[in-house]
Amino acid sequence: MASYPYYGNYNQFYQPPLQDNLAQMRNNQYMQMPPMQPMQQAQNQQSSNGIIWVQGEEGAKAYMVAPGNSVLLMDSENSAFYIKSSDNSGMPMPLRIFDYVERNARQQTQNIKPNAEYVTRQEFDALSARINDIMANINNNGESVGESNA
Repeated sequence: MASYPYYGNYNQFYQPPLQDNLAQMRNNQYMQMPPMQPMQQAQNQQSSNGIIWVQGEEGAKAYMVAPGNSVLLMDSENSAFYIKSSDNSGMPMPLRIFDYVERNARQQTQNIKPNAEYVTRQEFDALSARINDIMANINNNGESVGESNA
């Protein structure tokens, strides 16, 4: 029998047809373009420190949250922040809206109330002595009642 060396390797020397210039330009263009980013990432700004900034309440409502998670969203237009949550099935829960204001030292000192709600050590000891006297009277009366019945 004769041996046919190229019988099983007929694709060894096969080359695909050359692409025309337009097809080559299209392939080069697709290779140079970065992959498409979702539109949402362009709208919401997230800084390197992990704070997510949105534009107003509408931006917070439009922000997508992974199922079963909560996210803190800071408003870049107002002095507010939002907590957006979703349940385990991915359904969004009502948006929680908070306003924040700056505290300064004057406000903190004005809000402190005097210690009128607390008792001194002397008042506590006096009350403790009165309770001990009342308990002693109850115990003495109970014993005398018990002795007279016996």
